[in-house]
Amino acid sequence: MKKAFLAVMLLATLSELAAQEPVIPLYRDKIPNAKANTLQEKTETGDGIVRVSNVTLPTLTVYRPAQANGTAVIICPGGGYGILAIDHEGYQVARRFNEMGVTAFVLKYRLPNDASQLDKTIVPLQDTQQAFRLVRQRAKEFGVNPERVGIMGFSAGGHLASTAGTHFEKPVGEGADGTNVRPDFQILIYPVISFTDSLTHGGSRNNLLGKNMTPERKKLYSNELQVTPRTPPAFLVHSGDDETVKVQNSVQFYLACLRNGVPAEMHLYPKGGHGYGMNNKTTPDAWMDRLQNWMQANGWI
Repeated sequence: MKKAFLAVMLLATLSELAAQEPVIPLYRDKIPNAKANTLQEKTETGDGIVRVSNVTLPTLTVYRPAQANGTAVIICPGGGYGILAIDHEGYQVARRFNEMGVTAFVLKYRLPNDASQLDKTIVPLQDTQQAFRLVRQRAKEFGVNPERVGIMGFSAGGHLASTAGTHFEKPVGEGADGTNVRPDFQILIYPVISFTDSLTHGGSRNNLLGKNMTPERKKLYSNELQVTPRTPPAFLVHSGDDETVKVQNSVQFYLACLRNGVPAEMHLYPKGGHGYGMNNKTTPDAWMDRLQNWMQANGWI
């Protein structure tokens, strides 16, 4: 009974906090790459984690600081491309960015689902690229410099963020209108990077590509293989004892950045596991403080 009561209170508090921030539909009219379905979005909580699933109406929740410095970050929560851990890898992080003067946008992106999508393999990236269009097209309204818009992702959201950072030359799906969809920087937290058999998180890969993916698809979405000199600067965080997403995902991406002359900073902790959001309880060090230093050193705050 006590756990059930706490879960209800957590959801009520989350709903109240989210309601205080403007929520913007990602698409004005028809949602592209969608088909008729009966899915109902769900929000559930357990073990202190708020999980959103069956997303069919993608949105941006806008968190504006008291004094904006012009920098913006689009945040992609993780969840294996099956759910969105939207609070501790989304809303809480957005409020911390506001303390830095950064305008934050929590992206509730569609999760790959054959029941509601024509081509599920491009849907998360399609929504992410649309988020960049929306933020940059309405930059003046948000108090944002359109040349200082970055992306952040946790776990599978980190795969999505790194995909946005390496697949911007050819925007996917409908809606490409010439607006720049390249992130100005990328922040990757215990990210899934690779879809190779030896490194990948199987659930994320299967949810996005299906179990019968081709070798070409595996390579295309192995983002350590897609880094070029145009890839935006990267900040990475991972833990050596992560048994869900191997730390080599971050290491290989970092090495790819080095080979291509892309500025990158990586923080590896011996312990912490996976999915801890901003709070790695095994260390007094706060990686968000390291991130703030990195952003300041690069002139984004």
